[in-house]
Amino acid sequence: MADDQQPSIPAQVATLVLNIANGRHKLSKAIPVVLFVLDALLCAAIILKVPYTEIDWVAYMEQVSQIVAGERNYSNIWGSTGPLVYPAGHVYVYTGLYYLTNEGKNILLAQWLFAGLYLATLAAVMACYWQAKVPPYMFPLLILSKRLHSIYVLRCFNDGVAALFMWLAIFFLQRRNWVMGSIFYSLGVSVKMTLLLSLPAVAVTLFLGRGLWGSLRLAWIMAQVQVVIGIRFWPVNLRGYVGRAFELSRKFLFRWTVNWRFVGEATFSSQNFSLALLGGHVAVLWLFIVTRWLRPAQRPLSAMIPSFLQAKSPFTPVEEAQVSGYVTAKYITTTVLSANVIGLLFARSLHYQFYAYLAWSTPYLLWRSGIPFPLVYLLCGVQEWAWNVYPSTEASSAVVVAMLAITVAAVWFGTANDALEIAPLPRPSSLKVRPEKKER
Repeated sequence: MADDQQPSIPAQVATLVLNIANGRHKLSKAIPVVLFVLDALLCAAIILKVPYTEIDWVAYMEQVSQIVAGERNYSNIWGSTGPLVYPAGHVYVYTGLYYLTNEGKNILLAQWLFAGLYLATLAAVMACYWQAKVPPYMFPLLILSKRLHSIYVLRCFNDGVAALFMWLAIFFLQRRNWVMGSIFYSLGVSVKMTLLLSLPAVAVTLFLGRGLWGSLRLAWIMAQVQVVIGIRFWPVNLRGYVGRAFELSRKFLFRWTVNWRFVGEATFSSQNFSLALLGGHVAVLWLFIVTRWLRPAQRPLSAMIPSFLQAKSPFTPVEEAQVSGYVTAKYITTTVLSANVIGLLFARSLHYQFYAYLAWSTPYLLWRSGIPFPLVYLLCGVQEWAWNVYPSTEASSAVVVAMLAITVAAVWFGTANDALEIAPLPRPSSLKVRPEKKER
């Protein structure tokens, strides 16, 4: 009988590399750490070698200086780029930066602070990916974006702050800490209303995770966060605050659009185009809600509507606990990020800083759809190219929209046959579960 042949050294090395890349080896945990350190060094090199580009920083500081001087009427607060159009969370963040950077004059310090913000967000993203069981071979995509580094350390946009809160919200929701997840989500909305794009998914997640009344209590907590943050400006001009901070009728300039340049200025500026985008947004959201996001409920929305109309939960306490168990880290990440990308797909106009909400979402959603990872890398590279073309062209804007559409379609088709999974039991401090009655 012939002796069993041992695998060759190259074969053993290949097996080891594959096991590490797929998360099947103890060294797999080192991949995020190594990538994080490399990205920290890259951020430092960018700050030291690449010239800072002024876009909105001076305007932010001008607006903050008026608030520091005592102005409380949002309608009267202006900067060099126009009026203050962000909620009060933005004001508090940049007021802190105003004092830390000598009234905005120490831009180099601001860049280092935003490098820290970038790395904090990257850490949150990596933690969310790890909890959703994304294999390590996907993690290099998280540090390869030129545009994303520019948004944080060369532009100091507020979108980086909002993105951090979005990922922290996902992180805490994954860990079934519904209160902290809701608070961080509301904090993100208080910085920039773009995060409202994910609100339908957050609402569905909280409803399935905490039941009807629990989710309504969490919605009240989120509303209270907005009140606490904005109340400083309400007594002077509440309408002015709401109108500016959450302006839904804002007019968009064709020259700055990254996504819809290829349709032409006449179409871009038309009311019919705006209505078509709104209708498409609502239709696709509805499709995801009824066919994907409500799957843990194990019943159609039509069967739950009568209970809603009677102000009753559609689930018994036992059913509520069972449904909550199906709200896994993977489900939460997929649902929230898909809502975000759907919103970006149908947005009237995207600017370059909106990439802060997209760059780290696309790799996860494409992986989640089951697309082979070489194709995921290729598609992410194509998307990165399109967002780095400045100014945008008809070709680059078409690629931006096409990539958003591909991502949305891929995650919808790719999750069609997903089986329900059970979430790990939470820590006792993060969730109180009602005791189930013993069956006779």
